Amino acid sequence: MQLVKAYDVRGVVPDQWDEGLSFALGAAFVRVVGASAVVVGHDMRPSSPSLSRAFALGAVGSGADVVEIGLCSTDQLYYASGSLDLAGAMFTASHNPARYNGIKLCRAGASPVGQDTGLTEIRELVESWTGPDGVVTVPPLEVAAGSLSVKDTLGGYAGHLLGLVDLAGMRRLKVVVDAGNGMGGHTVPTVFAGLPVDLVPLYFELDGTFPNHEANPLDPANLVDLQAKVVECGADLGLAFDGDADRCFVIDERGEAVSPSAITALVAAREIARVQAAGESNPTVIHNLITSHTVPEVVRELGATPVRTRVGHSFIKQEMAVTGAVFGGEHSAHYYFRDFWRADTGMLAALHVLAALGHQERPLSALTAAYDRYSASGEINSTVTDQEAATARVAAHYAGCPDAGTDTLDGLTITTPTWWLNLRASNTEPLLRLNVEADTPAIMATIRDTVLTLIRT
Repeated sequence: MQLVKAYDVRGVVPDQWDEGLSFALGAAFVRVVGASAVVVGHDMRPSSPSLSRAFALGAVGSGADVVEIGLCSTDQLYYASGSLDLAGAMFTASHNPARYNGIKLCRAGASPVGQDTGLTEIRELVESWTGPDGVVTVPPLEVAAGSLSVKDTLGGYAGHLLGLVDLAGMRRLKVVVDAGNGMGGHTVPTVFAGLPVDLVPLYFELDGTFPNHEANPLDPANLVDLQAKVVECGADLGLAFDGDADRCFVIDERGEAVSPSAITALVAAREIARVQAAGESNPTVIHNLITSHTVPEVVRELGATPVRTRVGHSFIKQEMAVTGAVFGGEHSAHYYFRDFWRADTGMLAALHVLAALGHQERPLSALTAAYDRYSASGEINSTVTDQEAATARVAAHYAGCPDAGTDTLDGLTITTPTWWLNLRASNTEPLLRLNVEADTPAIMATIRDTVLTLIRT
């Protein structure tokens, strides 16, 4: 089944999957992970309610009690999994176009289920139930069917997040939020209720056809409306959520995007200070290898330990579990918190930004300047058939570069005293992803253009 990816299930509906296959996935999930109870939620896509109900019925038929929480963000599902101590299934295709849907799976306590932690076995079990005609037949188990119940978790989710950030005494802020017709339109009104915030909503209507723009803030084109609105109404900042609202991007008062690396450093500084004040010495912060070098620098300056990982939530969460890290951040605006079951929540990161800004008088651009020390290219994708040969050309070109260090933790990383680059192959497409960071814009542009010429030739 091609729809089973490294970290989740993702595919076009109904071309690649439908309610019948979702029923089988629910049955297989319960049997593989041994879950006696499962919490199931879904986003606003037109196909989500029927797919999630079919999954729930498959799980019930395999003996699990299912708690349906209905419309929710992905981090709201993680809250339910953590607070109720249940395995979980979130129906969403995140930022993908409307014709897609998917499932993010976790064990009790929001522990992720990925390729190496059960997803492969789930795929193989469903494939074993699939006949030559493509019809999936789930064999019955000699167990009593489970139960199906409904629970509202939105209020508990909001209360839990608000209990993790000190927002008392902050100045009043005007905040524009672009929900992109995604689940931010569901969660933001409840989380922000009662805060000293003048909320200016953009595209809060839940609509899985995404009539205004794709709910993918990684694409700068999808931030244009938010940037213009922030400037137009003189807001203190803007927030953009992706389709399932587990990622949050930040716009400053000038309408300029704040890099997720700067937000990672800012939130890391706050979490380090909080746990140090409580007596925790030398806390750990996780960052992936293509976040800005600002992040580990700030962490060290504050008396904490940075730990570098590969790109991907499974690596971040695994390293957080091993090290007991208080926080982790990625360049893609995924932010992970120890106090949130090591799961990612863009909403909690947004609350930290509000608290940091509201407890002092400077504008956001001045506040984040200390966490934006270098010039970065952002991630640049190139379609390359022979990724290995292209990567080898780049490695050979810089082989004689003085003071250059090379590692292959995740693709090719070359580091010098004034710049670094990372070149990684996509897991699912014939793409090479390039990130460059340097002391100056001129150095960054030179390295970026040289590497792009090498890999595209």
